[in-house]
Amino acid sequence: MKMVEIETRARKWGDSIAVIIPREVVHEENIKQNDFLHIAIQKEYDLTDLFGKLKIKKTAQQLKDESRKGWE
Repeated sequence: MKMVEIETRARKWGDSIAVIIPREVVHEENIKQNDFLHIAIQKEYDLTDLFGKLKIKKTAQQLKDESRKGWE
């Protein structure tokens, strides 16, 4: 069984959430209405909202110096 990976956006559809399968994939995989599909979901996380929230006791320079110790 061949596995196709696509990137798409979840959208509201009535009281549910739906994803759109691009036309090219539908034609390439010969997907028809009422076909059973196995879909693996992996959510992408935006980590930019964490910026500035991590509280550490070391300065950026101290962290940089520690990370370089293994490279010397």
